[in-house]
Amino acid sequence: MQKSRTKRVGALLVGLTLVAAACGSDDDDSATTDAPDSSEVVSTDENMEDSSGVLRLGGILPETGNLAFLGPPEFAGVELAVADINAAGGVLGADVEWLPGDSGDNGEVANQTVDRLLAEDVDAFIGAASSGVSLTVIDKITQAGKIQFSPANTSPAFTDYDDNGLYFRTAPSDVLQGAALADLMIEDGAATVSYLVLNDSYGTGLLEFSSGPFVDQGGEILTENIYDPKAENFDAEVAEVVAANPDAVVIIGFDETSKILTGLIESGFGPDSKLIYGTDGNMGNALAQKFDDPSVVAGMRGTLPGVDVSGQLAEFRDALLEIDSSLIDFSYSAESYDAVVVIALAALVAGSDDGVAIGAEINGVTKDGESCATFADCAELIEAGTDIDYDGVSGPLEFNDSGEPTTASILILEFDAAGEIVVDGSVIGNI
Repeated sequence: MQKSRTKRVGALLVGLTLVAAACGSDDDDSATTDAPDSSEVVSTDENMEDSSGVLRLGGILPETGNLAFLGPPEFAGVELAVADINAAGGVLGADVEWLPGDSGDNGEVANQTVDRLLAEDVDAFIGAASSGVSLTVIDKITQAGKIQFSPANTSPAFTDYDDNGLYFRTAPSDVLQGAALADLMIEDGAATVSYLVLNDSYGTGLLEFSSGPFVDQGGEILTENIYDPKAENFDAEVAEVVAANPDAVVIIGFDETSKILTGLIESGFGPDSKLIYGTDGNMGNALAQKFDDPSVVAGMRGTLPGVDVSGQLAEFRDALLEIDSSLIDFSYSAESYDAVVVIALAALVAGSDDGVAIGAEINGVTKDGESCATFADCAELIEAGTDIDYDGVSGPLEFNDSGEPTTASILILEFDAAGEIVVDGSVIGNI
């Protein structure tokens, strides 16, 4: 049964210089980019001259790879936004065009997609979902004078990234999710914890952001196991947890979570006997469906940056289901929707579909103006010469100069007795 339990945490300073933490990551965070030389960067004036009058968006979202479960709700969010915008008259007198593409879970696939879409003259890219993947294409995109707008990147590395003012995101930093997870464990009565963590920047980043606040509040970490997600089995990792006998177990991972959880359950360390936690990389209905009996995950709890589409946003959820009736998860759907709407509104203010011109207006349409909550209403205000403040379905946004939200929501999720995700409250934080 869903509870309406919301709390607010104190302001968090995001000034960290970590290599990358993410909602998702690639298999090799050291993958290189084929970015143009700085001499190839297109100037603002040249970009304005190249404006075609049609806002064209390209996708680099996960159709394949270990984050493919995040793809459907993100694609649905984008497609719903494009449909709503075009139903309201489009942008600059023309329909917005959407050219979807796959990011995979590595830089090779993403770079191939970006190359194809650059050749098709897109103005802005939606994606990637993985921070690690985004880091392999960000230079290529932004140095070409195009916008990169991710609905799911959570790495603090992007806050101060040298992106020519062309990278934006609707997802909050993992600093907030880590603190929320630590608070959740303390509130649930966990005094000791063992971490099982995917060996990439997403896993190790969230480990840092969670373990620090947990220890600061009096918790004790018994074991930290950084594992290879491609391992044939996780018997050794599970045995180490069992030997430590913690109050709680945190699994920060992706598809392989089901294998780890199976081992824990077989060892008597399942959610029915221990506090088991996940994060956005595995807290979805897709995890439960990997088991013949989904109810074995009942009681597992975790965190997810986002808003509750099954509660106050039921109308939005229903609209997404009209786009894709097969959706079982809605992670980052609202953030994807808002990314498209913000780009479109900025294009109206700029009077151009040029990436650089749009990028200069994006932060402004999310703050300090007259509040509006739909593209149609905001567009009407813009046409009347009114400065707007778009409050999206994912939250108030209020972008800072780095192009990211300063106010964000972290959902507390739990698998119910049937093995289905329910929302058990949220944390509102200022970043």
